[in-house]
Amino acid sequence: MIKRSHMNPMMLLNQFSDIKVEEFTFENIEIMAATAQFREVFTFGHKSLTHWFPSHMARSMKKMQANMRKVDCVIEVHDARIPFAGRNPVFKETFAFRPHLLVLNKKDVADLSKSKNVLNQLQDEGVNDVLFTNCIQQHSRTVKKVIPKAIEMITHGDRYSRQEAEDFSIMIIGIPNVGKSSLINAIRRRYLKKGKATPVGKNPGVTTSVMNRIMVSASPPVYVLDTPGVMTPYLRDVEVGMKMALVGALKDHLVGFELLTDYLLFTLNKERMFDYVTQYQLAGPSDNLFEVLVQIARLRKLVGNFRAVTGNMEVRLNLHGAATIFLRDFREGTLGKVCLE
Repeated sequence: MIKRSHMNPMMLLNQFSDIKVEEFTFENIEIMAATAQFREVFTFGHKSLTHWFPSHMARSMKKMQANMRKVDCVIEVHDARIPFAGRNPVFKETFAFRPHLLVLNKKDVADLSKSKNVLNQLQDEGVNDVLFTNCIQQHSRTVKKVIPKAIEMITHGDRYSRQEAEDFSIMIIGIPNVGKSSLINAIRRRYLKKGKATPVGKNPGVTTSVMNRIMVSASPPVYVLDTPGVMTPYLRDVEVGMKMALVGALKDHLVGFELLTDYLLFTLNKERMFDYVTQYQLAGPSDNLFEVLVQIARLRKLVGNFRAVTGNMEVRLNLHGAATIFLRDFREGTLGKVCLE
């Protein structure tokens, strides 16, 4: 567990008070980082995330398979920050006979300098149709490419039992919290000038059932089928699960805030992403999670009453609140754009 200090919280809040953001430059941080001792390997202990497949996901997968006769094309949405980690191999096996478009969403917080390598590797794996999108942006230029690309793939393929259909039917699939519902809403805004047709949220698991068809375009008539996030039944290893948890594809409590934020700090240092130093006014890059969280709590004035083991209430720094801010800032891109693979 993260050790909590019994020091007077105001003394903790006043620590490092002589440090100012403007004293630090990128060059100074790089110099300090060159001499800092960072962990080369992250120790996960006995944590296991290799089997996480709730029963509702198995039921949803069966419903998705049962609806395939009504579908012309499958759009798989995934997080551009983890273009390979956690992609469900069952999707490829189940939907291989339908045109398959991979949409790598959240490109606004992803490091796109690696996109060429990502596309080459995906092509080696047989994935040739890929689009990068940002569905949160009101008038995203990339979203407008999705429907034309899907229709092009449908018209150049075999529509099987839907040869005579005048409309186009698309199933949206993917793991939790990658932006499936956001994509649907963004497409509706563009073609129908309408608002949300399906709920969205920052946490995984907002969509919990295979929903009815939703019209997203009138000319040409296009309908989509929204589906809940479905995880792969088995993750390759714990680190794959940790990467998914960092971007919010796994619920935080399944990993634990301490382990997750410590892995975040390890990852930022490994990738030499030191924006957190200036963001939280640290003296320099750090490999000490407690030190970073204390500074965040001090900076954001996160102080609260906590019950001690003796049963008495004590005023302490809220390190859980600090960890929440650390994760949120990373996920929103405040600490820099990233590709974890």
